[in-house]
Amino acid sequence: MEAAINIGSNARHSSAVCPAATSGTLGRHLARRLVEIGARDVFSVPGDFNLTLLDHLIAEPKLNLVGCCNELNAGYAADGYARSRGVGACVVTFTVGGLSVLNAIAGAYSENLPVICIVGGPNSNDYGTNRILHHTIGLPDFSQELRCFQTVTCAQAVINNLDDAHEQIDTAISTALKESKPVYISISCNLSGILHPTFGRDPVPFSLAPKVSNQLGLEGAVDAAVDFLHKAVKAVLVGGPKLRVAKAQQAFVELVDASGYPVAVMPSAKGQVPEQHPHFIGTYWGAISTSFCGEIVESADAYLFAGPIFNDYSSVGYSLLIKKEKAIMVEPNRVTIGNGPSFGWVFMADFLSALAKKLKRNGTALENYRRIYVPPGVPLRHENNELLRINILFKHIQEMLSGDTAVIAETGDSWFNCQKLRLPENCGYEFQMQYGSIGWSVGATLGYAQAAKDKRVIACIGDGSFQVTAQDISTMIRCGQNTIIFLINNGGYTIEVEIHDGPYNVIKNWDYTGLVNAIHNGEGKCWTAKVRTEEELVDAISTATGAQKDSLCFIEVFSHKDDTSKELLEWGSRVSAANSRPPNPQ
Repeated sequence: MEAAINIGSNARHSSAVCPAATSGTLGRHLARRLVEIGARDVFSVPGDFNLTLLDHLIAEPKLNLVGCCNELNAGYAADGYARSRGVGACVVTFTVGGLSVLNAIAGAYSENLPVICIVGGPNSNDYGTNRILHHTIGLPDFSQELRCFQTVTCAQAVINNLDDAHEQIDTAISTALKESKPVYISISCNLSGILHPTFGRDPVPFSLAPKVSNQLGLEGAVDAAVDFLHKAVKAVLVGGPKLRVAKAQQAFVELVDASGYPVAVMPSAKGQVPEQHPHFIGTYWGAISTSFCGEIVESADAYLFAGPIFNDYSSVGYSLLIKKEKAIMVEPNRVTIGNGPSFGWVFMADFLSALAKKLKRNGTALENYRRIYVPPGVPLRHENNELLRINILFKHIQEMLSGDTAVIAETGDSWFNCQKLRLPENCGYEFQMQYGSIGWSVGATLGYAQAAKDKRVIACIGDGSFQVTAQDISTMIRCGQNTIIFLINNGGYTIEVEIHDGPYNVIKNWDYTGLVNAIHNGEGKCWTAKVRTEEELVDAISTATGAQKDSLCFIEVFSHKDDTSKELLEWGSRVSAANSRPPNPQ
C-alpha cells in the first residue's frame, strides 16, 4: 500500500524562521508549500508580472531560487529535479514566459512528472476589462495562456482573488502529487504581498490519502494471473516506465525474487529495475534488444508487462513480436489478463506484491537464457591516432559508473549507446523517450544535479541537441555543479539522418569548448577539453575525476559523422518505414 504523503509537517518550524514582514501573504504561503512538498529549488526567469512573487519566494529561507537563462530550460530543469526529488517547480512571467515553458511542461506531462508551473499574471483589476496588456497577442482576452496549458496539465488555477487563493493553491499542488502530472498556477502580480486572513496562521498540514485497491478486484486479478502464469512453461517479466508513477519498483523486485522468471526492462524504464539482479537479462526493445534478451521475451509463452508504454519508438516502428493473448498488462490502476478479464481500481504495487506471495517458482526461461548467453565482445583495438570511435567512448563511460553517479542521455544516438551501459547499484539513469524533445538534457541535467547533490551527473549530449539549449551551462557553473558533460561532435542530427537524411540535418559547427569557456568567463569552477583519440579521452577522464572533480567538466568528443550504434541503424530504418506508410485506401 502506498504511504500517505504528509504536506505541511514542518510548517510550524518554518514559521519561526521566516521574516515577519511576509507572514500572512499569498507569496509566503506558496513558498512554504513548495518547501513542504520537497521542491526546495525553484527554477525561474524574472519578468515584470512575477517580480513581487519572486521577492516572497526568496524570503523563505528554506527555498532556493535558481535563475535560468530562458523559460524552456527552467521547465526542463524542473523536469529533471522532479525525476530525483519526486516534484519540481518553475516560475515564469505571463504568456511570453508561459508559452516559452509550455514545451517543457508538455514533456513533463508525457513522462508523468509532477511539476508546479507558476506564472505571474496580470493585475487583478485588469480581469474583466477591455484593456490590452503587453506580453499578450494584443487582445483583451487573457485566457490564451490558460487554454494552452489545459491540455498539458492535470489542473489549472487562475488566482485573481485572495478569498479563494489558499484553496486554489493547495488543491492544485495536491492534484499534481496525486496525479503525478504538472499543474498550472497563475497569480495576479498585485496579490503576492497583500496580507489576508486566510494566510494569517501556519498552513494546516494536510495529507494525501493512500490509494487502496478494491479488495475483491485485487483478489480476482491475482487469482486470474496465477492461473494464467502457472499454465506457462517459459514466463518472463518486463518492467515499463510507469513503474515510477505507480511507485511499484520495490514490489516488482519482490515479484522477480519470488517467481524465478527472467526480468527485462523496456528502454524507457532503464534505471527503474536493479541491473545487478541475478535474473536481469537486459533491455527488451524488439529488434534492437540487448543480445539474447529479445529472443527470450518473444519466445516466451507468457509475459507480464508492468507499466508499459507501447509507442512507435519503444516498439521500433510497431514491429514487436508480442501477442496480446500471451500477455498480462499491469497498468498503475488496472490489470488485464490476455484477451480475458480486466480488473479496475487494482493498483500496481498491491497487485505485484500479492502476486509474488502466490506464484510458484519457475526458472525455465531464465535457464534458457543462461544456456544461450554469450558475453558481449569488446571494441576492436584502435589504430594509432585513429579518430575516437563512439563504442570506445562508451567503454570508458561504463568504467566511470558507480552508485555515486547518474547518467542523463540526450535524445539521439545517446539513447542507444547509454542503453547498453550496465548500471551499478544505485546509479541513476534518466532520459526522455516518450516526448523526445532535443535539447531536453541540458536543463534536465541542471535540475537533476541540483536535486541529487550526492551524485555526480554524467550527461551524454549530441552537438545538435546542445545547440538548442546550451545557455544554461551558465547556471550549472553559477550553482557550483560538478557534472561531467560529454559533448559528442559529429556534425549534425545523427538520429534524424538515420530516419530520413537531407541537408537540413547538417549543422554549423561550433567551437564548443570555446563557447563554454566564454560562458565560464573566469567565474566559478569549470574545465574543458577537446578529445580526438582514446589517449586524449583517458587523460580527460583522469583529470575530470581527479584534479577537476569539483568542477563542471565539459569534454568535447570528436567523432565521424557516420559513427553510430548498430541499434540506431536498425531503429531508424524501421521508424522511417512506419512514418512513410501510405494512406489507407478510402
